[in-house]
Amino acid sequence: MATRTREKAAARKENRDKRPRAIARYIRISPRKARIVIDLIRGKKVNDALAILMYTPKAASPIVEKLLNSAIANAENNLSLDRNDLYVAEVYANPGPTLKRFVARARGSASPMLKRTSHITVVLDQKQ
Repeated sequence: MATRTREKAAARKENRDKRPRAIARYIRISPRKARIVIDLIRGKKVNDALAILMYTPKAASPIVEKLLNSAIANAENNLSLDRNDLYVAEVYANPGPTLKRFVARARGSASPMLKRTSHITVVLDQKQ
């Protein structure tokens, strides 16, 4: 039986990270391909990061750009932070569930095809 659930929930809420964030889940791109793009913007100011993403010719660029815009909007509307003081503190791509399919091969056989998904997270912070 769970005990002190209200106190535990209050303690978790008090200790949680209060930085603005945005999370995109179940994105149909492999985490390995997404990491190539997100490594370009880690630690940059948000305006510089948006400029980098706009001119990066990778499939994950528009996805990460949309996610970064969402994180900026969360910072401005929910926490009343100034856009010019924000930078990309953390950004990471974790693997999501994998869709397992089969592709036809020679002589009536089949080979597995793994269609990977990813969960991408962007966390912003203010410059001091």
